[in-house]
Order: sequence, then structure tokens, then C-alpha cells
Amino acid sequence: MAKAADFKLGEFVFPRGWFMITEANELENGPVGVRFFGKDMALYRGSSGRVILLDAYCVHMGTHLAKSTSASIVANNEQIEGDAIRCPYHGWRYNADGKLDDIPYHDGPCPKSARLNSYTVKEAMGAIFMWHDPEGGEPDYDLPTLAEWKDSQWVNGSYDHLGELEMHPQEVIDNMADAHHLGPTHGAPCEYFENEFLGVKYYQRQGGFHRMYDAYLVTSTWYTGPGLLISKQRFGEMNGYEFIFHTPVDDGVIKIWHNNLSMAPNAEPSAEDVANGKMAQEGALAAFAQDFQIWRNKRPAIRIMAMPGERNFRRGRNWYKQFYNPRAMAQEFQEMVKGKHHLKGLDKPGELARTLEAD
Repeated sequence: MAKAADFKLGEFVFPRGWFMITEANELENGPVGVRFFGKDMALYRGSSGRVILLDAYCVHMGTHLAKSTSASIVANNEQIEGDAIRCPYHGWRYNADGKLDDIPYHDGPCPKSARLNSYTVKEAMGAIFMWHDPEGGEPDYDLPTLAEWKDSQWVNGSYDHLGELEMHPQEVIDNMADAHHLGPTHGAPCEYFENEFLGVKYYQRQGGFHRMYDAYLVTSTWYTGPGLLISKQRFGEMNGYEFIFHTPVDDGVIKIWHNNLSMAPNAEPSAEDVANGKMAQEGALAAFAQDFQIWRNKRPAIRIMAMPGERNFRRGRNWYKQFYNPRAMAQEFQEMVKGKHHLKGLDKPGELARTLEAD
């Protein structure tokens, strides 16, 4: 298993950015325990509807706040009070900021040092996202969202939970520069291909005939930060978006989710439109599974024996380093790769590609 230090990414073990940590509907049955970035956390929805993420373990005796289902206050729906949460062991209560504000059997003030870290979270596109920053700073870019998610003509898929993968996320990012795997792996050799680096965004634009779809596939794909990929796609008469979100669990281990949005031909999708949207999601997942199977069965590519036409691998890795170093250095890495970069022989997008970009 390769780790961040093996790739010489920078000062931090885990990157700075927005990351998915759960599907929103997973909070319907109460607090859930999650583990990301090498630490355990408790995630819950307060009575106000606010989503709150705290360090998992009570300062009193180290009890996990979200791992009990049989404790009386949990079984009787008494654990959440407003936007605060009580420990299932002795009832110590923490507010949304992680401050201990009540000990049931203690009349005096709570110890000022008794608090848990609280993390910035947002709910969007049917998921919960957290901001992670090794320096403890506030978000320095916006969480990406799509207006189409709330548009009734677009069929929302539920998230495919793909579980954990023992692979460093660097190699997921490498896919953005990998024009030459599209034919052998996916049956879709590209006729054009380009990457563009613009701040915290990393774009891939490509197009070619796709064997599985029996149609010309055009995609405009981008990362916003190190863990959130959205891909705008057109094949035949179908339009859609694919989501691939990955989040570090531990150094060298990631968790992955997949989803799709499909545009229905009718303003109010019919049952057939919904079924077709589900089929589109299954097809996209099958294509992603081709990558996934290879990733599960390869050794780490610490160094890539890149050919002259594969220089974008190096550019992509340099872009990625901005998230593993102090934010004061981010612009240095951004300027290093800024702009559009084409591959020889794949630098002339067709009319379909230009139309997709115009949309």
C-alpha cells in the first residue's frame, strides 16, 4: 500500500478540500460514526435540521458518541437535544461547536478544556460534505453544486456505495491525464483529448466512439479540489452527469461513491424515463468498474514510465500537490501547470465537443 510520503506530495498526509463523507439519507436513523483522514468522528442531524460533525470520543471516558444503539437515551430518542448530542455512557452533552455544556449529575460549571473538535459540513446533491484542512483554516473555495440536481427534468440517481479501496488517491487523479487507457480499458479510444488546469479545478475534455454505447461519446470532466469529480456527458441523444467522489479514510485507503443525473425527454419524467435514467447509471457504473477492477489488482505507480505523449501525468501530479502543502504555496503549484495542454494527434475537438462546451 502506497502512502502520501511515497509520492512525495508535500508536507501533509491528507489533502485540503471538500470531501463527501456520507449520503444524506444515512442520517435518517440517528447519529452515525464515520472515519476519514485517520480519525473517528460522529455525524448527526440536530433538531433544527443542521448537520453537525464532531470528534467521536467523549472526553470523559472515551466513549464513541455515535456507536451505541442499545443505550437507553439512544433507544428512547433522547440523545439529540436541539443541536446538541449526549454521550450514551454518562449523558455528557456537547453542543454543535463541540463544547461540553452539561453533565447531568454535576451542578458546577463544565471544565473549559472539555471540548471536541467541530468540523465545517454542508449538505448538497443528496450528500454530506466536510471541509478538511490540516492547517485548520476555513474553506478557501466553494463546494461544487449543480442546478440540475433540483431540476425536475433531471432524474436523480441514488449513490452507489463502492466501499473502501487500498490505493492512494493520487492514482485516482492520474486517470484525468490518461488518454491512452480509454481504448483498452473502456472500448472508447478518444479522437481528441485535452487537460486544463485553472486554480483548484482540473479539467479533462475528450471524445470518441464508445463501443458499449454504440455511439459517439463526448465528455467534459472536472475536479473541484482533490476529491470531487463531475463529468458532463453526451452520447447519442442522451445527456447526463456522472459523479465520482472519493475521500481518504487512512493514509493509502480511500472510500468511493458514484452517481448519475440523466436528463429526461419530458419535463415531468415518466416511469420509463426514470427506468432509463437508472439504466444510464448502471452503464456508467459498469464503465467505472473497469477502472476499479484494475486499481484493485495493480501495484502502486509511484513513478510512471511516461512516454513523450504522456506529459500530462506529471502536470496533474504537480497540480495535486497544492492540496498537500500550506495554502500559502497553492498558487505556486497552480501557476506551474496553468492553461490548456493537448496531446499530439488528439488536439482537434469535433463539432459535438464544441457544442457540449458551449452548453
